[in-house]
This record gives sequence, structure tokens and C-alpha cells, in this order.
Amino acid sequence: MYGLIGKMLAAPGKREELLAILLENVGTMPGCLSYIIARDPASEDGLWITEAWDSKESHAGSLQLPQVQATIARARPLIAGFGERFETEPLGGVGL
Repeated sequence: MYGLIGKMLAAPGKREELLAILLENVGTMPGCLSYIIARDPASEDGLWITEAWDSKESHAGSLQLPQVQATIARARPLIAGFGERFETEPLGGVGL
């Protein structure tokens, strides 16, 4: 398995709008085992995204899907930047 954990920073006052866009079409990514977006309670503009995939290749392939490209295009103007990013190797747990 392949995992990613990353922090995204919304433009000031745009977190909820960005969150809504990022949650669209999340069930249509082949190989995606888990895709969780959480508000960062310590940052009014912060979001944490936690992903688990069956492989690194599935994750890379998902970035080429038309619906993912459309989501990225809509979200880009609302993103102020990115924070920490970690690649992981999920081993199991509830939901996997």
C-alpha cells in the first residue's frame, strides 16, 4: 500500500469552499482505499489530507483522471499553499 499525509492551506476565509470542492467525486478513484480530509483545529485556514492507495501507481494514475483534473483546476485559486507532506506505507487498520 501507499499513503500520503499532507497539509493544505486555504486562502483566507476560503477553507469551507475548498473543503467542499475537495470532497466532490472522492468515490470515483480506482485504487483509493481511503481519502480523508480534516479541518486543522489549530489553523483557521488549514486542512489535513490523509490518503491510502493500493499502490503508488494508482495514486499517480488518479492525478490523470478527468474528474480529478477538473477538481484541481477548481480548487487551485482557493489554495494559498501547502505545509508538511509525508509518504507512508499503510499496514492496516479500521477501514483498510
